[in-house]
Amino acid sequence: MALGSTLYTFQIDLSDVDRGVYEQLSLRVPQHPSESEVGLVARVLALCLEHEEGAALGGGVSDGEAPSVVVRDLTGRLLAWIDVGTPDHARLHRASKAADRVAVYCHKDPAPYLRALSGHRVHQSERIGLYALDRALVAALAAGLDRRNTWGLSRIDGLLYAEVGGASLSGPITTLAWPA
Repeated sequence: MALGSTLYTFQIDLSDVDRGVYEQLSLRVPQHPSESEVGLVARVLALCLEHEEGAALGGGVSDGEAPSVVVRDLTGRLLAWIDVGTPDHARLHRASKAADRVAVYCHKDPAPYLRALSGHRVHQSERIGLYALDRALVAALAAGLDRRNTWGLSRIDGLLYAEVGGASLSGPITTLAWPA
């Protein structure tokens, strides 16, 4: 018998000063049985950091062909493909052809990932945003994860601040250069 997903809820007060986005988000996020808490937190952070009208969680872990986060217009056209983790060059090539904008949020050490991408041709790679989430911040959020979560998230000058259960956490969101 296959294990089912675990459902987490998030009430997030989002203040993204860098992009001028201020929202109250209510999210229901399923955790696939093969997904770690760190991966789940990284998906939620990617959704928040890329939040705009039409943004939603994609199939991600449960559908290997779908991105972690999608942004669609009112007609359903794919505007942005946002992945979490370390998608390979072939996936990024496909994503860059499918969407106007592509972003990747790494929650692991990005150095091996950048080496793996190096030397591969990817369609319009200069348009792909590569970002490293602070691993200590993601790990701390994952360690405090409950089935019902209330977070305050603020991004100011490339730093992400989180207020969770009376604790204040912070860490940088590092923009990575596409490897040569």
